[in-house]
Amino acid sequence: MNYNKEFDNNTEISWCPGCGNFGILNALKISFTELDLSPKDILVVSGIGQAAKTPHFINVNGFNGLHGRGLPSALGAKSVNKSLKVIVTSGDGDSYGEGGNHLIHNIRRNIDITHLVHNNQIYGLTKGQGSPTTAMGQSTTLQSDGMKVDPINPISTAIALGCSFVARSFSGDINHLKEMIKAGINHKGYALIDILQPCVTFNRINTFKWYKDRIYYLDSEYDPFNKLKAFEKSLEWDDNIPLGIIYKEEKIEFLDRFPHLKGKKSLVDKSLDPKEAEQFIEEFI
Repeated sequence: MNYNKEFDNNTEISWCPGCGNFGILNALKISFTELDLSPKDILVVSGIGQAAKTPHFINVNGFNGLHGRGLPSALGAKSVNKSLKVIVTSGDGDSYGEGGNHLIHNIRRNIDITHLVHNNQIYGLTKGQGSPTTAMGQSTTLQSDGMKVDPINPISTAIALGCSFVARSFSGDINHLKEMIKAGINHKGYALIDILQPCVTFNRINTFKWYKDRIYYLDSEYDPFNKLKAFEKSLEWDDNIPLGIIYKEEKIEFLDRFPHLKGKKSLVDKSLDPKEAEQFIEEFI
């Protein structure tokens, strides 16, 4: 699959050879190409981690922030520039650990962004500690005698919180992944895509083979608008891991909930008089 080479840049990629992040990066470039987007149309936001390096390796607008704090920056950018396609790219630790509180409340807001979680079930940047999605009992570089806490289920959590688009894909299947990304971008509201992304260095359990032996694809008979069925599907793991759009609903997007913002120009499109700005500041002095 080809993509528009204008999304390439000359930054040397620092991921380990064979890392699942390469598949996600390629799927992003293909998705942007097939949606006929240009670099100026897109903002990729991240926090800290291996997944959060993605904005460094793609030629679009980028913002690299603090650990777990990609979502607030994305919310701010989208609020002042509604025409931007805003993508948050982060890891399972960045999103479900440090950024867990922001995940909850941006799902509530239903802000129109696409949130990609590179879920490798480990902290890859900091050398293999257990993450919020590491399995109970799994040995890691820090938890050498096995994890002692239950893993979070991001799919069921998102559905229970009322997320308007919840999907799962696999970095080893770029064709499926780019279709999920495109669907997430086209969705009017908050789109969470949990991406199974093997860490070839620090997670020797959840390998490419481990996932390929367990994943299966939801077919056309599956109804993602049925919330009870979606929640039931979200509980499948272990021997059968479903991929696809697991839940979807139509909800009013965050900015459209405010009469003074709905259908109006973005803040970046408005002409601002410096004298008006001075008068505004003086009111607070």
